[in-house]
Amino acid sequence: MSKQQTPMMEQYHEIKDQHPDAFLFFRLGDFYELFFDDARLAARELEITLTRRGKGEDAAPMCGVPYHSAEQYITRLVEKGYKIALCEQVEDPQTAKGVVKREVIRVITPGTIMEEQAVKADDNHYIAALAGDDQSTTAYVRTDLTTGKTEGGVIASAVVDLERALMVDGLREVVFPAGDLPPSWEAWQTTTAMTVSYEENEEIPSRYTHLYDGTNPHIRAAFGRMLNYLGRTQKRALDHLQPLATIASRTFVQMDVHTRRNLELTASLRERTKKGSLFHLLDKTSTAMGSRLLQRFLERPLVNRADVEERLALVNRLVDDVMTRAQIEEHLRSVYDLERLVGRVAYGHVNARELVQLRHSLQQVPAIIELLPTLGEEGERLTHDIDRCEGLLTHLEAALVDEPPTTIREGGMIRAGYHEELDEYREASENGKTWLSNLEHTERESTGIKTLKVGYNRVFGYYIEVSRAQLQHVPDHFERKQTLANAERFITPDLKEMENRILEAEEKMEQLELDLFKQVREETTAYISKLQPLAEMMAYIDVLQSFARVSEERRYVRPRFSEERTMSLVNSRHPVVETTLASGAYVDNDVHMDDERELLLITGPNMAGKSTYMRQISIIAIMAQIGCYVPADEATLPLFDKMFTRIGAADDLVSGESTFMVEMLETEHALQEATQDSLILLDEIGRGTSTYDGMALARSIVEYIHEEIGAKTLFSTHYHELTALEDELGKLWNVHVRAEEEDGEVVFLHKVEEGRADKSYGIYVAQLAHLPDRVIERARELLVHYEQPPEQLENREEEPHEQVPLFIYEEDQRSNRAPRKEKEPAEASSIAAQVRDMDVLNLTPIEALQAINRWQKQLRSGKES
Repeated sequence: MSKQQTPMMEQYHEIKDQHPDAFLFFRLGDFYELFFDDARLAARELEITLTRRGKGEDAAPMCGVPYHSAEQYITRLVEKGYKIALCEQVEDPQTAKGVVKREVIRVITPGTIMEEQAVKADDNHYIAALAGDDQSTTAYVRTDLTTGKTEGGVIASAVVDLERALMVDGLREVVFPAGDLPPSWEAWQTTTAMTVSYEENEEIPSRYTHLYDGTNPHIRAAFGRMLNYLGRTQKRALDHLQPLATIASRTFVQMDVHTRRNLELTASLRERTKKGSLFHLLDKTSTAMGSRLLQRFLERPLVNRADVEERLALVNRLVDDVMTRAQIEEHLRSVYDLERLVGRVAYGHVNARELVQLRHSLQQVPAIIELLPTLGEEGERLTHDIDRCEGLLTHLEAALVDEPPTTIREGGMIRAGYHEELDEYREASENGKTWLSNLEHTERESTGIKTLKVGYNRVFGYYIEVSRAQLQHVPDHFERKQTLANAERFITPDLKEMENRILEAEEKMEQLELDLFKQVREETTAYISKLQPLAEMMAYIDVLQSFARVSEERRYVRPRFSEERTMSLVNSRHPVVETTLASGAYVDNDVHMDDERELLLITGPNMAGKSTYMRQISIIAIMAQIGCYVPADEATLPLFDKMFTRIGAADDLVSGESTFMVEMLETEHALQEATQDSLILLDEIGRGTSTYDGMALARSIVEYIHEEIGAKTLFSTHYHELTALEDELGKLWNVHVRAEEEDGEVVFLHKVEEGRADKSYGIYVAQLAHLPDRVIERARELLVHYEQPPEQLENREEEPHEQVPLFIYEEDQRSNRAPRKEKEPAEASSIAAQVRDMDVLNLTPIEALQAINRWQKQLRSGKES
């Protein structure tokens, strides 16, 4: 780069130095231009042309996007995790002396973007901030800037607790303090895919002190960090921010990110989409804000029984009163996204069409509020302290036309009769255009030029156009204005006078209408604090009517809650799985657990439905604790404080941890955090290591939960040896998923019954997976060999032909000959002695298999020697 820079480039570098971590969108005329490294990276990410500004060594790499379509480019970059600093001209170029003054008016980040096309309607959109220290406490605050909702809480300083608090659907950005970070924060930061930002100032700005009246210093610091970061990047008042709601861990069911994912609450495990999740099943909401609230319900089921019963009472009324529910649903369909409309009003981004959407929404409010008291005391309480915003509705009805344009500079927004002066300008403009239309007819008659026409051009204004063939008929009072290839354009004194009157009226009309719209928008801003609770109430009733609709359609029942920690489910079903099967195909199951039956040890073959059974119990508990009916004929449940699941296996590629390590870490978390009131689901614990290690760990974990925690637990396993624990642990009971053999094939009945399973049917599952026939047959041969009673081993010397070798030598395969028979080694007598002395009656299948493996090694070592 040359030492000599133009004043404009000096200005660019000065501003860019203030925003090194963002793309600087530098406004030049009708384009946003990017230079140097910004240009190179943006050209690649946006797939646009990279050019150069200047010549030779002084040339600067450059690319640009049109100002009028910049939003789509900004959205694409922000979705990739980048930040955008919007640098605008803040001085009129016509009056500027020297370089036009420019300033960054806003920094757009993944957590602060407000553009409509970048923010999905039914998704939350959070930015979070942290404060505290690694030794004692960490506080977090998260804000959805599109709606103004803010909440925060305190967590322990550990990576897993950070995940539990922050890894919620919709979190896009996390703000850390600048400088050195505590080890757990640093560890989490290096593995997260979210955008990371920094802010040092923790003092809550004076204009926002009313938003937090709590005393926790860590939450206050996190909130201050959030507000200072938002103020620094957004550079405007954030009047729509709502008071910070403190989240107490004892208020909601605690679930870590793995539990939410394993249960597929808001996204399916396979596709990572909403389809196939519990959210997708329950989401029959009519509004986007209702859909977002449903996601928050699923992330934080309630613990307090009174709160749950209040929701259930309303759902019960809505299930029973079908007519009222249908009327509420119909009105809600005409309600737009009030929460985000209010956010756009506060930002100054709202246009006339969106204010009309606000008007349509407010028109539905009276009918909905009048219907709610018919749902009983709970419905009537929802209307308390709710302002219908009737003054705003009246104003919007009077001010705005029914179908305004999308931009606010086109005019045509303000309704006739709203403002007298505006009406006069419109009349002058319309009368002038009528005069012009009459002028064309008059001049044709007076001149005899039938092709004469009156037109308008932005550059030359109004004119009379005459073709060259008719120029001899042009009267003397026509003044030549413009020459075309095939025509001449003229003007007359009367036309020029009318042109001035029309253009003056339209210019004043356009500016006045813009000013009037801004006044309407400003007056709407005054209603923000009243619109927000109204939107919250409508979202709440929307979620509950959705629960009622699904419950009625799917034949769900109202759950009851037990103070004695009893769980009794009659004919329970997995709510999502049953929707994917043909009618009547799903096999329902009973569940019974109480103080004498705390831990169910589940055995049965693969694909029989053990994992589905475990998941459905947890999902039913979650549905009950968010206030929804549940899929069963009868349901009695305890209120759980925490839920833990270890279902499925996957390596943690980011941190380099194996499947078994991930399994152990998640299990350790459950064992450390669970209480007697928790629910634990553990599926196939110990399968990631050797047989003996795995079985020992599985047994030890079962014993610890039984003796030390006492939580309701479902533990599935293929270690059939563990079923003997039923005789040793008083509150452990064996159940199994039933399967039967018919005509040499296995039929999975998916029915959970008392007792232990006797087989795993692994080879049949492999056959269903279409493994090669040769592999299946070979496995069956080996299985017959492994399942021989121990006493038959004594006859091996007499019947060597019954022995099945584990491997077939390659030369035998190539020649299609039978495997070679080896001479019996000298070690055979030693092995026979071991068999003779073995206590067969107390030998487990695993121990027998290990013994066979040991003898086989001895025989082979003798052969090789």
